[in-house]
Amino acid sequence: MTDTPSADRSTDSQPPAAIRARYRASAPQRATVLVVDIALIVLGFWVLSGFFGALAWSVVLATATWPLYERYKALFGQRWRRILAPLLFTLLIGMVIIVPFGVGVIEIWREMKGVMHWVANADKNGAALPPMLMHLPYLGSKITDWWNNNLAAPGSIADLIGRTDTGTFARVTQEVGLIIARRLSFFVFTVLSLFFLFRDGETLTIRLRTLCNRLLGPPGEYLVRLTVSAVRSTADGLVLVGLGEGILLGVAYEVIGVPHPALLGAFTALLAMVPFGAPVIFSLASVLLLVDGALPAAIGLELFGFLVIYFADYIIRPALIGGGAQLPFLWVLLGIFGGLATFGLVGLFLGPAIMAALISLWREWTDPVPRRLSQKSG
Repeated sequence: MTDTPSADRSTDSQPPAAIRARYRASAPQRATVLVVDIALIVLGFWVLSGFFGALAWSVVLATATWPLYERYKALFGQRWRRILAPLLFTLLIGMVIIVPFGVGVIEIWREMKGVMHWVANADKNGAALPPMLMHLPYLGSKITDWWNNNLAAPGSIADLIGRTDTGTFARVTQEVGLIIARRLSFFVFTVLSLFFLFRDGETLTIRLRTLCNRLLGPPGEYLVRLTVSAVRSTADGLVLVGLGEGILLGVAYEVIGVPHPALLGAFTALLAMVPFGAPVIFSLASVLLLVDGALPAAIGLELFGFLVIYFADYIIRPALIGGGAQLPFLWVLLGIFGGLATFGLVGLFLGPAIMAALISLWREWTDPVPRRLSQKSG
C-alpha cells in the first residue's frame, strides 16, 4: 500500500463540517447534499419514532434536575465525574420513581387481599347493602333492587362471577401483561437515556446553543433558555405542589378516619400533579365517609380539601410556574391541559414550555417599541 500525502491525511482527520465548509461545490451538488441531509434527518426521526416518549421524559427529567445534579457532581473528584457521578444520580432518580410505585403496588395488593376476603365472606353469608345507598335520590331504589337480586343471598356472588365470560378475563390478563412489559421497557430506555444526558449534558448544551445561533441567531439562545426555565418551573409547580397536596390530604384522611388513607393519599398526590385533579380523590373519600354514615367528617374533609386546593392551585402553583415561564395563569392552564391532551403525561411539562416560547414571540411582535429577543438574552 502507498502512503497518503500529509495534506490528504490532515484533511481526512478534520470533522465533516470543516470539510464541507472548505468544499466548493456546484449548485447541483449543493442541492443534492441538501436533499441527502433532509432524507437522513427524516430517516433518523423515523427510526427513533418508537422511542420519542422515553427520550422526551429523559430530557424533561434531566432539565428539571440539572441544577441539583451540578451540586451533586461537585462532590466527586475529577476522575469520577465522567461515569460514576451520572450513574449514581441516574440510579437515585430511578429509585425515586420506583419506590413510590412499589409502595403503591404493595398497598394495592394488601387492599386486594382485603377485598377478596370480603368477597368470600359475602358469598358465604350474603352481602348487606350499605344503608346510605338506600337513601340516594333517584338511584337508591334501583341500586337496592340490583343488590338484592345479585349480592344479598348466600352464594349469589359465585353465581354472578360464574355468569361472566372467562375469555374476557383471559384477554384482560394478556393485555395487562403487555402493558406492564411496555411500561417496563419504556422505563428502562428512559433511565438509560437519562444517564447519557447527565454524562454528556454540557457538550450537548454547547452544541444546542451553537445550532440555535446558526439557525435563529441570538434570539434562538434566549428561547432555549426560556424553554428550559419553563420546564424547570413547571416541574416544581406540578410535582412539588402535587406531593404537598397529597401529604396534607393523606394526613387528613388518617385523622378523620377515611378507609385506606395511605393508598388514597398516594393517588391524591398523583392526581394533584394535574391542576384541580386532587378533588377527584378527596371527594371519593368523602363519599366513603358518607356511606359509613359519617356526615360531619365527610363535610369537614370536603371543606379542608377545597381549602388546600385553593392555596395550592390558585396561589402557589401559578407563582411557581408562571414566574419561571413568564406566563399568565390562563396560559399556564392552557399549556398544561393542552400538552396533556396532545403529548400525554410528558405534555404536562412540554405544554407550558411551548406556551412560554409562543408568548415570548407574541410579546416581541406586538411590542409598541420594537425590540429583538437578542436584547433579552444579553
